[in-house]
Amino acid sequence: MQRKSDNTKNNEDIKDFSEVTDFHGHVCPGSALGYKAAQMGINMLSSTRSEDEEILTIVENDSCAVDAIQVLTGCTFGKGNLIFNDYGKQVYTFLSRSSGQGIRISLKDSFEMDKIDPQLSILRKKVSSGQASASEKELLNEKVQSVANKILEMDGEEIFIAEKVNMALPPKASIFKSINCQKCGELVSEHRMKEVKGIKVCIPCSKE
Repeated sequence: MQRKSDNTKNNEDIKDFSEVTDFHGHVCPGSALGYKAAQMGINMLSSTRSEDEEILTIVENDSCAVDAIQVLTGCTFGKGNLIFNDYGKQVYTFLSRSSGQGIRISLKDSFEMDKIDPQLSILRKKVSSGQASASEKELLNEKVQSVANKILEMDGEEIFIAEKVNMALPPKASIFKSINCQKCGELVSEHRMKEVKGIKVCIPCSKE
């Protein structure tokens, strides 16, 4: 699958969905949703992919969509410009350090996978329960591909609400030295240490 919607015409730097699939490992509706969200965010910021920390992205779930967002935006945990808030929401905020602009993109409550293909959720439940036949498993794969294709063909505005936001950007990622946990002896990033009974220990040891 190598498709870009018309929305990408104003930004030729946006990577093709095939690169998301290479990174994620397979095609799915979740990665297609992340692709559309990141596409909207980059275009609305008039930005390019973040080579360093030019863009900061805040994601509010840990779904397949986040892999697409990493590929398109260049925001990653390793660079410190991908922030994960575990809220379970299909919400993505894209911030530009150069312009100070922010775009918050949230899934519309009117968007439902079942409206695209009602059979998808039925087949998923049957396959996950172990009750599906070989032909039903094959059909599920076809449905997943088909729904992902349809999402990619949709305008982002059909799927998401996009709004400008003003928020303080966190400082750029810091590099911390590692020190030994005084209980298990393993090296730990200094800012993650806990003090328990007068000694500095790692988080797992602090819970024992």
